[in-house]
Amino acid sequence: MANSLREVKKRISSTESTAQITKAMYMVSSSKVKKAEKTFKNYQDFMQRIATMVKQMLAKATEDYKHPLMADRPINTVAYLIITSDRGLAGAYNSSIYKALEEHISGLNKDVKVVCSAIGKHGYGYLKRKNYNLINDEPTFVRDDVMFIDILELAKGIITSYLEGEIDKLIIVYNHYINSLSQEVCFEELLPITSLSGEAGNIDYVYESGIEKTLDLVLPMYIQDMIYGIILDAKVSEHSARMNSMRSATDNAEEVIAKLELLYNRARQNAITNELIDIIGGANAIGGSK
Repeated sequence: MANSLREVKKRISSTESTAQITKAMYMVSSSKVKKAEKTFKNYQDFMQRIATMVKQMLAKATEDYKHPLMADRPINTVAYLIITSDRGLAGAYNSSIYKALEEHISGLNKDVKVVCSAIGKHGYGYLKRKNYNLINDEPTFVRDDVMFIDILELAKGIITSYLEGEIDKLIIVYNHYINSLSQEVCFEELLPITSLSGEAGNIDYVYESGIEKTLDLVLPMYIQDMIYGIILDAKVSEHSARMNSMRSATDNAEEVIAKLELLYNRARQNAITNELIDIIGGANAIGGSK
């Protein structure tokens, strides 16, 4: 019985230590969510403004203008860029991406070639294990406070691959942040550019080098900005998923502690009761012998 009590006490102590760790990680992730959400919301305004500006430019360009990034061509090779995390303990954040990716690829025509790239160590490891054709030989690591410079080389490489005909479509797979309790997997088709048709606005820009040459410079920058914005969105989802995971882990640990303490108290009461029975039984035996 004494050994059993010691084991339960040891488990309680171990679980309390785990609960302290998960609670601390929850608080850290909660702080990161607030910071990342603020950054993303601020950048959203920029994304909307630059999209509006490019639409206005395209609306005023000549009818025969067609940038290679907007060219409609046969889809022979589809590139998927999946955005995952470098670290774990984020619940189903990564696994939901993998499941959605598999389902989307299974719906493609069998003649279409699929190539993949990953942001995040976990996504790269998954693609490697599944033997997908990889665009990059190593993953792109992205810190918690994402900087544009972190993804610039990756974005330029993807744009170059598209312009050289190595890929015909780019689809980004990521977790879109809805609120602190929910995210959803989204597929964003960035290349070719098809979402910028629109009416000209009231602003009339003056182009020093001509509207078409300006568009030649602006459209690749637009794609880079969109990739960066999507990564910011995914980062908020990652921190939120980790925060919820750590909160659930803490709640579970506290529930286990409560059950173990109840078990410990019952076992201790049983031990005390048995000792009293032995004492009373011994006393009665001594009294009876007299």
